[in-house]
Amino acid sequence: MKTFLLTALALLAFAANSVLCKLALGTTAIDAASFTMIRLLSGAFALILILKVQRKPISTSKRKNWLSGVMLFLYAITFSYAYNSLDTGTGALILFGAVQITIIAHSIILGNKLHMLEWFGALISFTGFIYLMQPGVSSPSLVGFLLMSTAGIAWGIYTVRGQRSKSPLPDTTFNFLKTIPFIVILWIISSKNTHFTIEGVLLAIVSGGITSGIGYTIWYMAIRGLSSIQTAVVQLLVPVIAAFGGVLFISEIITLRLTISSLLILGGVLTVTLGKNFLRNNSRTQ
Repeated sequence: MKTFLLTALALLAFAANSVLCKLALGTTAIDAASFTMIRLLSGAFALILILKVQRKPISTSKRKNWLSGVMLFLYAITFSYAYNSLDTGTGALILFGAVQITIIAHSIILGNKLHMLEWFGALISFTGFIYLMQPGVSSPSLVGFLLMSTAGIAWGIYTVRGQRSKSPLPDTTFNFLKTIPFIVILWIISSKNTHFTIEGVLLAIVSGGITSGIGYTIWYMAIRGLSSIQTAVVQLLVPVIAAFGGVLFISEIITLRLTISSLLILGGVLTVTLGKNFLRNNSRTQ
């Protein structure tokens, strides 16, 4: 029950990030660079505050490996810029489709071969992406697609590394702190073109301090009680939640193209993950 509740909260936080980002950028309340910087800094501040309240020393570990921090920043910056040209549901679909493909690719790199059922699922997902990007009135922008795909790859790597975490809260805090040098570089590059309103800043703070900082910590805690298959499958709910969030809070429309491509992409990934689990269990019984 604890794992279920943690997972549910984490998925809501992930979907909320898409809605908050689109709310901020879609109304030009803030620019993508400023949203990213405030989001990451407020996330780091909130996590440090939580550690202080729990009286856990921040310097308990040196944590020299910077890969998770780099992936967190890469995810955050490409995520923000992608939502300049993508709807909430479309962005979340591309993001978590790319996340699952990354997790599957990681499994192959580790030496796990795909069987026919899994290849079939991968083909269905790829077909869904092709259909989503076919030219047309409701087709998402190519730049937005590439940026969000990059965000998905980065988050996929971050998720895989998070499964090894033995101290979710300190580890997430250090990952946010490691983004600060990149935030400084981003500020130097973008400072002349930044613009923000109070509304935009507040949305970025909520996204950073609550749905990102606390949300990612909850996710690190949740995936410790989930198998790799469960980790992959539950994240498929995020695009659905985000799409409905876009309808409720931003008055977006769920198009036929988005519906069909969602069924193909998420159905394909579900076929791969469940197929892998079925084949593994089948081989054990023989």
